[in-house]
Amino acid sequence: MPCLNEAETLAVCIDKAQGYLQRSGVVGEVLIADNGSTDGSQQIARDHGARVVDIAEKGYGSALMGGIEAARGTYIIMGDADDSYDFSALDNFVERLRAGDELVMGNRFRGGIEPGAMPPLHKYLGNPVLSWIGRVLFRSPIKDFHCGLRGFRRQSMLDLHLQTTGMEFASEVVVKSTLGGLRVSEVPTTLKKDGRSRPPHLRSWRDGWRHLRFLLIFSPRWLFLWPGSVAFFLGLIGTLSIAFGPFMLGSVGFDGATQVYLAALTVVGYQAILFAILTKIYAQREGFRIPRSRSFDKLEKRISLESGALAGAILFVIGLVIAIVQLVQWSSSGFGELDATVTVRVSVLASLVMMLGAQTMMAGMFLGVLGVGLKRRP
Repeated sequence: MPCLNEAETLAVCIDKAQGYLQRSGVVGEVLIADNGSTDGSQQIARDHGARVVDIAEKGYGSALMGGIEAARGTYIIMGDADDSYDFSALDNFVERLRAGDELVMGNRFRGGIEPGAMPPLHKYLGNPVLSWIGRVLFRSPIKDFHCGLRGFRRQSMLDLHLQTTGMEFASEVVVKSTLGGLRVSEVPTTLKKDGRSRPPHLRSWRDGWRHLRFLLIFSPRWLFLWPGSVAFFLGLIGTLSIAFGPFMLGSVGFDGATQVYLAALTVVGYQAILFAILTKIYAQREGFRIPRSRSFDKLEKRISLESGALAGAILFVIGLVIAIVQLVQWSSSGFGELDATVTVRVSVLASLVMMLGAQTMMAGMFLGVLGVGLKRRP
């Protein structure tokens, strides 16, 4: 149980867990991962037979990860120490763990949410929406991503190299377990109103945003690659089309002004694509994405500082040649007045190709930075 000033409810939670161990015959311990309590929670835990581990680094995720590392059992069931979950009713979790599941999530929407136990904002918007996004992005079977009561195989969690320190740790466990091919399941869980007189540590908008940010950044394909690809190809096709002259779409005509905006759309889309690729490479090298994508591994091997710089240089030179041809044509006319519309069309195209080339070269250089070998501290 993660703990930060839970003196009001900690004892009853520990007693319920101890009672379950005795009743079920499960060999285990109650471990309190204390995150700097100042209300005497540590002594209360010891008085009720629990082992206390002090976790110096602040945060929900830090406390849980510290507890996981300090635990001695093969399996762990974690839950909040606010008496909102019933630690005397864990049979469903133990049954699924013994059946071979590596992560067993509680589902409060299936088990029941008592009146006042969950704010309406969380019940009808926050949890359902974030869980739906997680299922869509990662093809996860879990329908309650943020249930605080869950069981898992300890070594399986350690192998996932969990990183986050805040409330988004709850999402990270589900996402990485799904990506890692772990056996995942859900069991009904009842949520009741917690027994504390003070407000919860959870901050709805701040922590909700952290969960959403984690889900989106952890899936750059949906956030950057697909939208960026649509923007890039739409902008590029439009820019090239107008470079050869204005065209009509029904009764609407498109010319130089439209081309400028389409070129900007192309640049933004291309930047999104590059960001998605670089984010994925960084995540793979840091061990964030599990398992590694074989198709992306092949692409990564073909992308390097040198190949990026070469491709970027070729694009830049093409744009520069177009610009030089324009300059020569201008000089041949004695640097006199030009057809502004035609000149702008070609200038926009030349500028776009040079910008894409520069972006490609810089992306290649950044990839080179990611590839610098560093000695990792233990």
